Amino acid sequence: MPARSDAVAIPAPSAARSHIARGGLLALGLLSAGHLFSDLYSGALGALQPLLVKQFGMSLASAGILGGVLACSSSVMQPAYGYLSDRFHTRLFAALGPALAGLLISCLGLAPSYLWLLVMVAIGGAGIAAFHPQATAQAALGIQRSRARAMAIFISAGSLGYALGPTYFSVITERVGLGRTWWAAIPGVLISALMLLLLPAPERHKKSRSGFDWPALGAVWRPLTILYVLVFIRSIIQISFAQFIPLYLFRERGFALDRASYTLTGYLGFGALGGFIGGHLADRFGGRRVITISMLGSAPFLALFFFAGGWWSIAGLWAGGLILLFTVPVNVVMAQELVPSQAGTISALMMGFAWGMAGLVFIPLVGWASDLFSMHHALAALTVFPLAGFFLSLRLEK
Repeated sequence: MPARSDAVAIPAPSAARSHIARGGLLALGLLSAGHLFSDLYSGALGALQPLLVKQFGMSLASAGILGGVLACSSSVMQPAYGYLSDRFHTRLFAALGPALAGLLISCLGLAPSYLWLLVMVAIGGAGIAAFHPQATAQAALGIQRSRARAMAIFISAGSLGYALGPTYFSVITERVGLGRTWWAAIPGVLISALMLLLLPAPERHKKSRSGFDWPALGAVWRPLTILYVLVFIRSIIQISFAQFIPLYLFRERGFALDRASYTLTGYLGFGALGGFIGGHLADRFGGRRVITISMLGSAPFLALFFFAGGWWSIAGLWAGGLILLFTVPVNVVMAQELVPSQAGTISALMMGFAWGMAGLVFIPLVGWASDLFSMHHALAALTVFPLAGFFLSLRLEK
């Protein structure tokens, strides 16, 4: 009679890999959807700003401060959440972020004063900041091949949400008015509920450490600094345009508010497509080459927006956004590969802190310059930054 075996059957390596792949795809899908709706609320202020300026009698400088507060709370604070997500391995940072952002940003029309407007923007931005570091670190973790492509899917979902934000809120305000935009919070609450139910618990990286891994960061400070400055340069254009393009088109070019919002959505939508294309190009040609082409190629098209008329102008804006955002997933993946043990912190540095610092400095600065000169001159002057980025990108290692 054969001996009885109590050994537990071990899954075949191929079955284990298949299970991991399915879990990775589920996490990528959920986090990409969360990214879409989180950034949907991040992109709301561009559409709401002309109405808020009218309701609260704000100057352009005050409108810029409002945008700066959102940039600070939603982006500059991301490294703090990245640190916490690297230290405490809980899915709550990513899962609850879209709901908090949706509830606060969607209720801006109910603010009784400008001060309350600032407070609500700050708290809503905190939801956006909590989501991004952990979600970015986990999005491609279970993907074994083409990580830049997987990261492109995740980031492009956020870019798409950011692009849809102006149109989404423009349609809602047209239908129900500024005082009832709280209806717009529903998608954020629903995706948070789905992530709480279905999102796998975050995995620890095998080399992860609690807190900052200063030796690992210090060993790659030079390429990390170059990547950070390149993200900062790109973010100056991206965030300033997102905040002021509808107001600029409405005030200085005579666009209707809905047409101005649709134009911004087109710009941001082409940017989302650019991020997706950039991830594919980086897998094939390398990140440095994609960054260099993006910086040099976007500048003339962005300039065309300000110095041409009609559809040529709009086409220049959209083409410039497409090429400029080639670099979004590329920068993140290159930085994560430099310091894999600090994925959350690095993701926050590249996606959040650089973006937020650009907004914190340049949104109020553009508002001040617009009051002093004109929005046309203030925004057109920003198109020189990609040229500076081109020369800096040449210093990246091949």
